[in-house]
Amino acid sequence: MSPRDQESIDQQIRLSRTSVAKVVFPTTINHHSTLFGGTALSWMDEVSFVTATRFCRKRLVTVSTEKINFQNPIPSGSIIEMVGEVTRVGNSSLTVTVTVWLEDMYAEGREQVINGQFNFVAIDDDGKPTPLFS
Repeated sequence: MSPRDQESIDQQIRLSRTSVAKVVFPTTINHHSTLFGGTALSWMDEVSFVTATRFCRKRLVTVSTEKINFQNPIPSGSIIEMVGEVTRVGNSSLTVTVTVWLEDMYAEGREQVINGQFNFVAIDDDGKPTPLFS
């Protein structure tokens, strides 16, 4: 890959970065009054999909997740911010890392509470893998 190609990919990575903030309402919590893990994963998958689509503007499917680390519980009534960034680019696949930040609604500061990786493959009209860039 030429330096110019890498520069173009680096720019696409910067432009595709996605950030979504949400409030953890009672409808999204579990019996411990913290964010239900399945809801967190769903939200993270959505942010990763938007990030990946912005990066290559191709049809994509999630093929796997890995290294989903839940470091701390997320209490009801908190604000979270999910940040997606492309961290690996292959021929027809890419990886998006999503980091989730927790903020108390009425106090300064935030802490990282979840991170995970989502792997995507670009597909053609027949559902077969296709190059990210043609």
